[in-house]
Amino acid sequence: MRLWPVELGHGPLRLRPLRRRDQHAWEEVQVRNRDWLQPWEATSPDSATPPTFAQMVAGMRRQAREGRALPFAIDVDGRLRGQLTVSLLAWGAFRSGTVGYWIDRAVAGRGHVPCAVGLAVDHCFAAGLHRMEVNIRPENGPSLAVARRLGLREEGLRRGLLHIDGDWRDHLSFAVLAEEVPDGLHARAHQRSSGSHEVATHL
Repeated sequence: MRLWPVELGHGPLRLRPLRRRDQHAWEEVQVRNRDWLQPWEATSPDSATPPTFAQMVAGMRRQAREGRALPFAIDVDGRLRGQLTVSLLAWGAFRSGTVGYWIDRAVAGRGHVPCAVGLAVDHCFAAGLHRMEVNIRPENGPSLAVARRLGLREEGLRRGLLHIDGDWRDHLSFAVLAEEVPDGLHARAHQRSSGSHEVATHL
């Protein structure tokens, strides 16, 4: 199975490669959701200037070509509504990856993020990965609820894991193995996502 580029979808939701021409729509969603997203935004510990959108996309595309990341845009009803990135892809004896996402507040709570995570994880498992991980700040209750509705296994607290919103933040780690979801994580997400309340988590 080809890992990348790929498009995945279910109902009104589609995961597709993030592109440079998404800049206007991406920035509009980011600006409109600034207060909603800021507490969960990754930041630089050395106060470096954040990359431009074009630089971010170019870097992600390079990582995708090298098999190190999958940078998806989340479209809902044909409109960009967020982003899901599979990062830290490792092969060989590891065969693992980490999932992070953010979603437009206007469409949160409708089961889109559990669906998107399920589609991405199933794609990675089909491509040969064995373990997928999601790391969430303990304060991010709605995102913790998403992980638990997906049935991801909680593996404990990781101190100072990521620099988020200006400081090093602890995260709870959740994981799933390919053999734990023989019918796919998306099928589980589809069954459990009704009434979920998604908030952003950046990894």
